[in-house]
Amino acid sequence: MSDFLRKRFPNAVRPLPRDVYVQVTPFRHGERLIWHRHRHGQLVFAVRGIVRVLTSTAIWTLPPSRALWLPSDVEHELHAVGDGQMGNVYMEPRVFPWDWTTPTVILVTPLMRELALTVSRDGDSYGPTSRAALSVPPLMGVLRDAAPVPERGVPVPRDARLQAICEHLMNDPASKLTLDFWGEQFGVSGRTLARHFQTDTGMTFVTWRQHLRVSEAISTLALGSSVAATADAFGYASPSAFIAMFKQVTGRTPQRYLADA
Repeated sequence: MSDFLRKRFPNAVRPLPRDVYVQVTPFRHGERLIWHRHRHGQLVFAVRGIVRVLTSTAIWTLPPSRALWLPSDVEHELHAVGDGQMGNVYMEPRVFPWDWTTPTVILVTPLMRELALTVSRDGDSYGPTSRAALSVPPLMGVLRDAAPVPERGVPVPRDARLQAICEHLMNDPASKLTLDFWGEQFGVSGRTLARHFQTDTGMTFVTWRQHLRVSEAISTLALGSSVAATADAFGYASPSAFIAMFKQVTGRTPQRYLADA
């Protein structure tokens, strides 16, 4: 997460070539589209692999069963986790299917996926009677009927010191460094950092770290790592301890979560 929350692209103001078009892009593990924003809306989903989406307020890890709606002017960064393909449905504001003003997760149904892929095959220059053009109305109808999924992502703290801790834990989810340790690095007490974590994220540091670990674990598991190997890599004494933590955060075991995904 290099230059976390610091790299910025200027706001894009050019209109889209079509009111709705879909782009499917291959990606390699670790590739990123750094911080940017635009006037049009964007629905991000993984065709294959895992996509991580960062905004100034939260981090989402998207398996192929989830998509994230990004309204106009929401600054964001996209990370590829593993090799795969990322789909993006771009829309002009006048045709938005929802009035959601904040990033929102929806389920990706097979019909939604197939319609989006059909629209993507003719790029952004499809004709009025093309298969892509004929697939846009049913795609928008399916999207209008989609209900939000109550997954708010992992909150991103506003405090720059806490953002540094966040970056460290994304790079090393098993880290057991305490807030007292971090306080020594920043010249404040661990209790001060704990208070800022509660204020910025609505969570204690321990709870927030659990949510971040689950987000990272979803990526690791979806890429084929076993529960036992993931538990060990994330610093848990046993697979059962890791499973209990995962279920506490998501309401499901890792196996159940991946089966649903």
